Amino acid sequence: MKSWETTTSLKGLLPKGAVGYSLDTTTGRFSAFLNGSCSFSLEGSYQLRYKSSVNGYISKGKLSRLEGVSVRVFFMWVDIIEVLRNGDDLEFSVGIAGAGFPIDNFEECPQCGCGLNCGGDKRKVSKIRSNPFVYSS
Repeated sequence: MKSWETTTSLKGLLPKGAVGYSLDTTTGRFSAFLNGSCSFSLEGSYQLRYKSSVNGYISKGKLSRLEGVSVRVFFMWVDIIEVLRNGDDLEFSVGIAGAGFPIDNFEECPQCGCGLNCGGDKRKVSKIRSNPFVYSS
C-alpha cells in the first residue's frame, strides 16, 4: 500500500495483504482494510491480532485512538491504542502499560500466519529487538 508507506514511512506496522486505505488529510483519520482478520507471532513471544479494518488518527510521529489491533499480554488480548515515535524507537501503548521497540524492526511487513518468518529458511529468522523497558502510566 504505497500511500500508507509514504504517509507513515513505517510500512511494517500493517501486515502484508492490505487491500485498501483511506486518509482524511484534514483530520488525520485513517482506515486500512485487510482481506480478513489476521494474527501472527513475532519472536514467539508477541502475538498480534488485526481485525479486517484498522482505524485511527495519524499525526507527525504518532498514531492515536487506534482500533482493530491487539496484542496478547499473558492470558488476555488488549488493544494497542497508540504508537508514538520517540527518536529511533516506537512506543506501543495499551493504555496502562506499553513497550518500546527500535524503529528498524518495522522496515518489513509481517505476513498473516507466520509474521516475519515465512520463508522456511531457518537462517533468515528475523529478530524483534525490544528496548529493555516496559512502562506503565
